Amino acid sequence: MTKQIKELLCCVINAGYSDIVMEAAKRKGAQGGTIFHGRGTADQDVEKFFGIKISPDKEIVMIVVDKEVKDDIMKEIYQDAGLDTKGQGIIFSLPVEDFITGHSK
Repeated sequence: MTKQIKELLCCVINAGYSDIVMEAAKRKGAQGGTIFHGRGTADQDVEKFFGIKISPDKEIVMIVVDKEVKDDIMKEIYQDAGLDTKGQGIIFSLPVEDFITGHSK
């Protein structure tokens, strides 16, 4: 049995825009995700660095995907919800070394 290589996509976005992230991800093959509510702690220096006003209310969308589709999904999400949009999202990925599902033995 071949081990599947997975990636965890993490998108931090202004509150209220997580549906846009999930819609974009699903268009490129993601099955679903998990949304957390959070609060950012950026100061004025960070806002000056990015050149945008940063809202403290955030949502964090986490999606586990196959490595082969990771780049396509990230590009689609960023196009719809990246820093240049009202969602002001950032997205990054992390490798998933192991995981257990209800179907794993």
